[in-house]
Order: sequence, then C-alpha cells, then structure tokens
Amino acid sequence: MYQVDVEEGAAIRVQARAKSMDFATDSSAMNPLEGFYAALAGCAAVYVKKACKELRLPARGIHIRCRPHAGRAGALSLERFETALSFPPEFPAEHRPAVLDAVSHCAVKELVQQGAGVEFVVREG
Repeated sequence: MYQVDVEEGAAIRVQARAKSMDFATDSSAMNPLEGFYAALAGCAAVYVKKACKELRLPARGIHIRCRPHAGRAGALSLERFETALSFPPEFPAEHRPAVLDAVSHCAVKELVQQGAGVEFVVREG
C-alpha cells in the first residue's frame, strides 16, 4: 500500500511499507511524472544487473541514459522513451546485445507498452 499525508508546502512524501519517496510541486524534488521516468531508468538498471549476473560479467561502468520524448499533446504526454547504454571499453562486444535485449524486457516498460487494463478507482474512504 502507498500512502500520502497531504501537508502545506511543496513537499510530498509517499510512504510504501518502510520506504518513502519524495516529490514536490516546486522543482525542489522530482514531480510524479519525473518519478515515473526515473522508475523506467531504474528498471533498465535492474535488467542490466540481472543480465550481467547471468553472463558472469561485472555491470560496473555501464552508463544508462534515458530520455522521454513528449507527444503531440505536449509535455504531459509521452510518445517515445529512449534508453541508451554505454559500455566500458573492457565489456565484451559479443555480450552487449544480450544486455540491450534484457533492458528491452524491463517490467515497467512492458506494463506501459502492453497496457495493463488497469481500472483506476478514486473514492472517499
């Protein structure tokens, strides 16, 4: 479960079990949309680490750069999300495609891409 106690000011703290994530409405922290993009970048890193572990290769030095591209509806729409990986020179070239393929299966990306058919319910409670 995720919970938020709304307070005055720009800060927003989302609590999830024993962890929390901070957002803000004044650019002092990420806004929730930026947090979503950060989740996609983090998911890419998880899949890089998983792939490297399977390949018995170190993941250290792999750089991930993600860039959202707004759609025609403007900044609050997403038409394309680009994830670029840079490998350190010592990372074997023959294993790079496997890591790139692993990232393409990020669970967060697939949820968005395939659509989850999620029903959103807002109620007093």
